[in-house]
Amino acid sequence: MIPVKVVVVTMFERGTPDDGDVGELELWVKREKLDTVIPFPIGSTDLRMNEDGVLAVLTGMGASNAATVVTALGCDPRFDLSKTYWLIAGIAGVDPMNASIGSAAWAEYVVDGDIMHEVDASEMPDGWPYGKISLSSSKPNHRVPHSTDSDIVHRLNPSLVDWAYQLTRDYQLPDEPELAEFRAQYEGFPEAVKPPFVLKGDILGSSSYWHGPVLTGWANDWVKMYTEGKGTFVMANMEDHGTVTALHSLSKAGLIDYDRILVLRTASNYSTPPPGEDVQWHFTAPFVLQGMPSFDAAHRVGSIVVHEIIQNWETFENNFPKPA
Repeated sequence: MIPVKVVVVTMFERGTPDDGDVGELELWVKREKLDTVIPFPIGSTDLRMNEDGVLAVLTGMGASNAATVVTALGCDPRFDLSKTYWLIAGIAGVDPMNASIGSAAWAEYVVDGDIMHEVDASEMPDGWPYGKISLSSSKPNHRVPHSTDSDIVHRLNPSLVDWAYQLTRDYQLPDEPELAEFRAQYEGFPEAVKPPFVLKGDILGSSSYWHGPVLTGWANDWVKMYTEGKGTFVMANMEDHGTVTALHSLSKAGLIDYDRILVLRTASNYSTPPPGEDVQWHFTAPFVLQGMPSFDAAHRVGSIVVHEIIQNWETFENNFPKPA
């Protein structure tokens, strides 16, 4: 069996990881010299690995692809994943109340935004803020214990998350004039107009690519509700709840260690339009610099953690890194 020290899980790639049309995987392949190609027909492309024990996988977009591919990798008899650290690293939509384009957030809570009741917003009762309702309730922003709760919210190892954040929080991400110009539209949102930075912030995963102030409000409420006020919605994506659910199952089977999972999401767009614009603005707004700042940030910040694990493997193989 091939021992793996770190798996980097990526989701979105425009073409192949070698064609120069950069997505989430390509910068890892090039910068980390992931030159060994390992056939993996169930994935979106073959696995890539380097001599340091770093393995990268591309799942494809969506929770179902992510869960399927990660489960297949976790069950692959070619690899010893028993001591492996997992870094889920990809781009996301960010709440402008919390961070700016190009910023990077380490998540402690990963929350599912698909398991629910939903009614058409045009048909909901007066006074409802949105038509999304917990399975355990008959009105928004309310829940009681339900059999699906353990499927909806996953908490990662808080000590490991804090360690990764402390290691990277002072890293100065690059800024670009185009980024500054784009951020300036968010006057009145102090965090949204800052240069890119590293923070802690939690994840809401939904297979719908939603947008707008109403749904951003729902995302904040949903994360608060399911984390009992402990989590803060920062990043929205499609895959992480599927990936982490799969890893949780693999851990129960003794194939991986759930306490070695990290989720890093970097902001490629805002989850709601700037002041004075309606939600249709999102569909015509530019994907800032073709997403390059967010792809770049995912590698820049994530690789700091990967390198620290690899360089101190004699310690971290059997002992988790801990915050200072």
